[in-house]
Amino acid sequence: MDVIQINRPCVLRRTTRSYSPSLVVRDKDSGDRRRREESSPQRSHLSHALQPPLSFPKYPSSQLLSSVATMTLPEKPLLKPFLLLLSLSLLLLLTPSFRRSSSPSAASAAAGGAATPLLRIRPGYNSYEDYIKHQLNKTLNPRLRRVWATRDWDRKVLVFARFFSDMKSRGLLSNNSRALCIGARLGQEVAALRRVGVDDAVGVDLVPSPPLVVAGDFHAQPFPDSSFDFEFSNVFDHALYPDRFVAEIERTLRPGGVAVLHVALHRRGDKYSANDLFGVDGVLGLFKHSDLVHVSNVDGFGLDTEVVLRKKKRPSQQ
Repeated sequence: MDVIQINRPCVLRRTTRSYSPSLVVRDKDSGDRRRREESSPQRSHLSHALQPPLSFPKYPSSQLLSSVATMTLPEKPLLKPFLLLLSLSLLLLLTPSFRRSSSPSAASAAAGGAATPLLRIRPGYNSYEDYIKHQLNKTLNPRLRRVWATRDWDRKVLVFARFFSDMKSRGLLSNNSRALCIGARLGQEVAALRRVGVDDAVGVDLVPSPPLVVAGDFHAQPFPDSSFDFEFSNVFDHALYPDRFVAEIERTLRPGGVAVLHVALHRRGDKYSANDLFGVDGVLGLFKHSDLVHVSNVDGFGLDTEVVLRKKKRPSQQ
């Protein structure tokens, strides 16, 4: 194996003294006389000659680059920073303020929201993502969407239009109202509102359906506070967190605004329902800033009870 010799200055550890450009020599006769170093090539490189040559095998260039690329730094210096970061992470996780989240967690999804003797949350979801995926199975079902857009369309628009006309006759809705339909699917309710003269109406659903329905989660409506005068929904049974569902209605309603819910008290919902309501007080107890207007029977596509509430004009009222 060929060996390349490289003279490297100042590599050898010196345990006695450092060498200077001038070499001090004692005269043999007097022992006190000094002589300057002659300026010759041999003398000038004397300190270099004292260094041992550095040798290494002559690898091919590609193999050398490969060996350098695979070199790793020692792990020991990173141990202390790693332990420090790990300790800080555990501290943040154990601090309640850092564990709060605006989106539902897996633990809360399993426990459900606002369960009472009159309102039962259905089990079966390991996380909020599982719940959303389950709801989308219905919303994105091609056969159902085809039915909603064809034979169901005119029938539902006609029935909803009668509901909203009745609201107008009782002074709960007007042509100047800004209205929201929650869980509107393809937008039959929105079309019905516009048919009765409420032009500023929009729907919200997990899957948008332009121009009538925008994308959004009714647990966290994509609208600013006090955006609407009137909100309607017939999907209360699909809420995994009924308390958040109601809180979002009250947040986006203007003071004096009206909320109308169609719910089922005497029959259970389908496999996509996330809660079961056993009494009207189960939903009324969730409204913290609204007054009850009336509760009446209704025949609304399998839903039997209409609940109407008005948001208080003064937040201080309880």
